[in-house]
Amino acid sequence: MVMVRQANAADAEGMGQVLEALLAAGRRQKPGDTGFARAHYLEHPDLIAIMVAVDPSGRIMGFQSLKRAMPGNELGVTPGWGIIGTHVHPGATRRGVGRKLFAPTRGAAETAGLGRVEATIGRTNAGALAYYRAMGFETWREGDGLVRQVLRLD
Repeated sequence: MVMVRQANAADAEGMGQVLEALLAAGRRQKPGDTGFARAHYLEHPDLIAIMVAVDPSGRIMGFQSLKRAMPGNELGVTPGWGIIGTHVHPGATRRGVGRKLFAPTRGAAETAGLGRVEATIGRTNAGALAYYRAMGFETWREGDGLVRQVLRLD
């Protein structure tokens, strides 16, 4: 049983553990720990929403962030669009965690008035590419080892 809720400051440690597990499993290149989770996700100035999926014991199984792309953002996403990031613990894959996270994130994107949401994915990350396609995203740009998928909300 997975419950999804809005993240809060107390979730930084569990989110950092998800990022560290992904790094150890070779599914993430950037380091991540509690401080990174706090600064890059929970306290990010462009954050619209961040959802966490927790198991019955309260352990974070994954999280999904939604930020508004501002001019000069590090991913080069069109300003005004949304930037989505999905992180599921390697031990929780294939359990519907990503799908459960997406419903409230999409709702937050619509409430924020975003016309498009972009996911930037490594070309070799077959799981993430398939996930975003299943959520309705379409590839619109590729290059530098990245695939950019977009969800049109307007």
